[in-house]
Amino acid sequence: MNLQLTGHHLEVTPALRDYVTSKLARISNHFDHVIDVKVTLSVEKLAQKVEATLHVPGNDLHAECEDDNMYSAIDMLTDKLDRQVVKHKEKHADHHKTNGAVKHQAVE
Repeated sequence: MNLQLTGHHLEVTPALRDYVTSKLARISNHFDHVIDVKVTLSVEKLAQKVEATLHVPGNDLHAECEDDNMYSAIDMLTDKLDRQVVKHKEKHADHHKTNGAVKHQAVE
């Protein structure tokens, strides 16, 4: 998973980078096929805003959150992305069961 982290009107400190990386690791635990992630951290007056776009095979997932605290905004963002990734994974899962499926027997 490639991570591109940028700051808008904000310096991305190593602590913020580590926090975002650790939170996004939870998403890669649920879904291994995340190609890349673009995260933008920004400050507008008193609002701390976080936006992220996940590129997964067949789709791009986008979420954004805004809060007074940057760390809580990152938490809310990862929760949103986690729900989107799980939903995407369920949509594209193979629903054909091979083991344990009921087979019809031919009537003679």
